Amino acid sequence: MEETMFTLEMAREVGISAAILLVFLLLRKIFVKYVFKLIMKLSDKTPTELFRNVLLAFEKPLRWFFILIGLYLAIRYSPFFDEQMKVINQFYRASLVLLITWGLYNLTASSSMLFQKMNKRLDLEMDDIVAPFLSKVFRFVILALSFSIIAQEFNYDVNGFVAGLGLGGLAFALAAQDTIGNFFGGVIIITEKPFTIGDWIKTPSVEGVIEDISFRSTRIRTFPQALVTVPNSTLVREPITNWTKMGKRQVNFSIGVTYNTPEDKVKTCVKRIEEMLRDHEDINNEVILVSFDKFNSSSLDIFLYFFTNSTVWAEHLKAKQDVNFEIMKILKEENVEFAFPSQTLYVENVKEEEKQKERQYS
Repeated sequence: MEETMFTLEMAREVGISAAILLVFLLLRKIFVKYVFKLIMKLSDKTPTELFRNVLLAFEKPLRWFFILIGLYLAIRYSPFFDEQMKVINQFYRASLVLLITWGLYNLTASSSMLFQKMNKRLDLEMDDIVAPFLSKVFRFVILALSFSIIAQEFNYDVNGFVAGLGLGGLAFALAAQDTIGNFFGGVIIITEKPFTIGDWIKTPSVEGVIEDISFRSTRIRTFPQALVTVPNSTLVREPITNWTKMGKRQVNFSIGVTYNTPEDKVKTCVKRIEEMLRDHEDINNEVILVSFDKFNSSSLDIFLYFFTNSTVWAEHLKAKQDVNFEIMKILKEENVEFAFPSQTLYVENVKEEEKQKERQYS
C-alpha cells in the first residue's frame, strides 16, 4: 500500500513537472506571437528608438528565458533530481548570466542605436572605424565579465587565474611584440584618424582604397583590384597621403603658341583663357593663374595653374578635358596656332658670293 502511494505521488510530481514545462512553452509561444509584437508596436510611439533596439537585442534571449524557467521549475518539482539540485541551481544561474550576456552582446553591435545615442550625447565624431572598434571593446568586456561571474558561480578562483596570467605575461609579451605593436598601431589609427574606410590613401608601400581596419591590420584595395593587408605597426610608421581629404584638385600645365603670334593676340588669349576658367562651374575660383610665362626654344609658353572643385578622379579628368576644348576653341577664334618642336635652317649661298668678289677684282 505504501509502495502504491509512493508510486502515485511520484507520478503526480512527474505530471506536475511536465505540466509546468508545457505551460512555459505555451507562454513562450504566446509571448513571441502576441505580447512581443504588441510591445514592438507600442515602442514605435516612443520618442526614441533606443527602447526598440533593446527589445530586438533581447528578443531571442527572452524566448530561451521561458524555456529555461520552465525546465528549472519542472526539475524542481521532479522527484528524480533532489541530490543534484545544488549543481542544477549553479547551471540555472549561469544560464541566466549567459542570456543576459547574449542580449548585451547583440545590443553592442557596431550598427546599434547605442552608438548613435552616445555620439549625440557626448558629441563624439564616430565614423566607420570608431564604432566597430568600440563595439569590439564593449563586447570583449561583456564576455570577460560573463566568464568571471560564471567561473565564480562554480567556485573557480578567478584571482588565481589572473595571477597565473601575470606570471606568464612577460613571456607572452616577448613572444607577441608584433601583435602588440599592431594593436597599438590600430589604436593610433582609430584615435588620430588619418583615414577612414573608403578613403583613397598613398604610402611608400601601397596605394589604394581602405576597405577594413581591424586591431591587427588594415586591408587596402589597390587600383588593379588586388587586396593588400598591411600590419598597423607598419602603416603608422609611414608617411600617409590621404587623397580623399583634398578640398580641391590641382591642375597646372603650359601651352605653346608659335613665335609669329602678335603680342596683342597673346594678351587676348591669356585674358580670354582666364575669363573662361573663372566662369567655368567645375573650376575653383580661389586660385586661377594664367600668364605668358617664357620664350621657349620653339614656342611662346602660356602657363596655367588652377584647381577643379571635384577631387574624384573621373570628374577631375572630365573638367580638365572641357577646359582643354575651350582653350582650343579660343585659340582657333583668335587665329593663333599651337607651336610644336621645330627648327629653322639657314643655308648660305657661298658660290654666288665668291663670283661677286671675283667680278669686283677683275
